[in-house]
Amino acid sequence: MRGKEYTMIAEKIKNFGGGIYMDNEKIVFDDLIKYGEAYSSSMNDYLYAYDILNDVYYISGRAVERFRIPSSVFDKVMETHEKFVCPDDWKAFQEEFAQILSGKKTHHNMVYRWMDHEGKPIWINCRGDMVFDEDGTMHYLIGCINEIGADPMADNTSGLLRDKVFSTLLEKRNGFFHGYILRVGIDEFKKLNERLGTSYGDKIIRGVADCIKECFESGEQVYRIIGDEYLIVNDNGGTAQDGIELYNKIRISIERLLERLHYKVVFTISGGLVSNDGTEKLDYTVMEKKSLFALNYAKELGRNQVYVYEEADYEKFLRERELTRELRTSVTLGYQGFSLNYQPIVELETQKLYAAEALLRFHTSTGEFISPVEFVPLLEKCGLIIPVGRWIMDTAMTMCEECRKFYPEFKISINLSYIQLLKSALVEDFYTILDRHSLSADSIILELTESGYLETSQNVMNIWRNFKEIGVCIAMDDFGTGYSNLKNIGILSPNTVKIDRSFTMQALQNEYEHKLLEHIIDMIHSLNLKVVVEGIETAEELKEISHMKPDYIQGYYYSKPCTSQQFKEKYHIA
Repeated sequence: MRGKEYTMIAEKIKNFGGGIYMDNEKIVFDDLIKYGEAYSSSMNDYLYAYDILNDVYYISGRAVERFRIPSSVFDKVMETHEKFVCPDDWKAFQEEFAQILSGKKTHHNMVYRWMDHEGKPIWINCRGDMVFDEDGTMHYLIGCINEIGADPMADNTSGLLRDKVFSTLLEKRNGFFHGYILRVGIDEFKKLNERLGTSYGDKIIRGVADCIKECFESGEQVYRIIGDEYLIVNDNGGTAQDGIELYNKIRISIERLLERLHYKVVFTISGGLVSNDGTEKLDYTVMEKKSLFALNYAKELGRNQVYVYEEADYEKFLRERELTRELRTSVTLGYQGFSLNYQPIVELETQKLYAAEALLRFHTSTGEFISPVEFVPLLEKCGLIIPVGRWIMDTAMTMCEECRKFYPEFKISINLSYIQLLKSALVEDFYTILDRHSLSADSIILELTESGYLETSQNVMNIWRNFKEIGVCIAMDDFGTGYSNLKNIGILSPNTVKIDRSFTMQALQNEYEHKLLEHIIDMIHSLNLKVVVEGIETAEELKEISHMKPDYIQGYYYSKPCTSQQFKEKYHIA
């Protein structure tokens, strides 16, 4: 029936010059609607017909579901179009429409945007031809509209179908498949493109696609996703181990490809594998997120390997992403949720207050307390440690300024991240904040953590020397852990060495460690450096450590970290 309808309408029109002319038998608008609806279900494009004489417009019913169009047939065409044409394109559309109605154009071909139901602009290409009555009167504008921003179904570069095809297939099967999904990405492909050019990059894309296809078995299909990534789908009951074996086959195949290319280029691939036993519905959007996570995780582990998706790892990833969002929001809102606690550092010989260490704390918008062990690495990872670090210095120096009114020799100890040292204008920020609070440089102790990252950086050494020259006290934190060791004392030349609590506890429980700590303290003193022992919690521990004659003690015995108000009350700072 559809073919017959098409033939009947086609016989009524003929091409003539710049437009389409009807034969003696008139085309009825209802016929155009019937024809459009008959064929629209088997097309990706949207058919339309505009009855100019009667100012009535028809478009495929599917377009009403996609765009902010009131119905598939409507009148007052220009007025109605204004409701769904993107406002930024409205003037250009009016000008195009005016040329059509004036007869200056017999063919319509315009790229512009329509709005979807959520108000998002969608790029379209609207094409059509004018249909004239036999006497030359403009009657219809007939054509089609296609979304030019929509994902294509196939990729000519790789010769593969796109993942949209799999998405459609999965939707038709209600999300059920039994096997695995292996997402493969070329490691550092951007660098290959930059070095060899995009044409050679396309050659690599095609070569990897061929390597993947030659490793296939029955029940597997490969799609290209984006950039340098491919999606391999096994729907034949394949297990995670089968997916790992396939990945290894592909790696071997790629090694042969590199040999054929005479090693003009050398690259590796990483893989993220998500398996499904067929009992769980798999939404494509969820699958896409999980497979992308798995691939990125494999790259974070060092590339050139496959990672099998684990829900616990993904939950951790989601947790970190949510916390990062909370941290960004807090910084934007003036550091809401951040606070500083203060723990006293006491001079052993006099038992007098010497300093306080400023310790960063964070509560989410729901009131959840997050451990610094969890949120500080996130601050460093996303770069927020730089603005937060400035806030810490400003807040801690405010506290120092107040305390020195009652304890003139009081010092505030501030922790620095290696990110601040490497990637921020730390010295300039420090001077600005110090001047703002009218403090002398010797009122500040800067504690360096993770010093193992910095020992080879000349720039960091210059910053360190700059601080020391103006009188800032430099402390090497966490001595006795993996990062801080005897070697770094020589490299960093600190004023003070802080013995980590873990080392302190070992010395209190083990005779060998006890003698070792004694010798280390003696050695540090021989270099004219000061020693702070952290983690002292009881009178017995204090008595035992006192025999080693450190300079300062920090720990719960004197006070847990407390708010600024609690600290002021404890030390009678009004």
